[in-house]
Amino acid sequence: MGPKGSLIEDGAHATLTFNHHSAARVWDAIATPEGLRGWLLCTCAEIEPRAGGRIELVSGPPAYHSTGKILVWDPPRVLEYEWNVAPVPEMPRGEQALFRYELTPDGDSTHLRVTYRRLTRQTAGGFLPGLHAFLDRLDAQLDGRPAPDWATRFAVLRTEYPEWSGNASPAGE
Repeated sequence: MGPKGSLIEDGAHATLTFNHHSAARVWDAIATPEGLRGWLLCTCAEIEPRAGGRIELVSGPPAYHSTGKILVWDPPRVLEYEWNVAPVPEMPRGEQALFRYELTPDGDSTHLRVTYRRLTRQTAGGFLPGLHAFLDRLDAQLDGRPAPDWATRFAVLRTEYPEWSGNASPAGE
């Protein structure tokens, strides 16, 4: 993480804290097509900004195509949506997961808690270092710094996550 952010691991969850970024600014980065294009490497991002709206993303280095429904839309506090991906070689059963982003303002800072649920066990292991690499890119984007290369950052981080077996393909690789 850069000098202004920190990642706190809590079991299968992670809390990312950004110092000196408003909740509205973090929200724009995680809940708008323009914001997602940078840190999440989205080549396509379509969002109907409401509960019940549709979300469609093509993201990450392998350009995973995901679709789903927005389950919670509470700007700038909570965004939760379905992440449905058809089977691909590294996810032979596909995925029908839930992604949740919770923002808690703390003065001029914002705490961002990211929770991914219902991932298959095979996919989940690769998501640990992969998500961390994406969140490092998000931190850089919010700070106005050049974003680290995702693959390079992932290669470093995967050694820090013993849960990642090396047999499962990581999300985003």
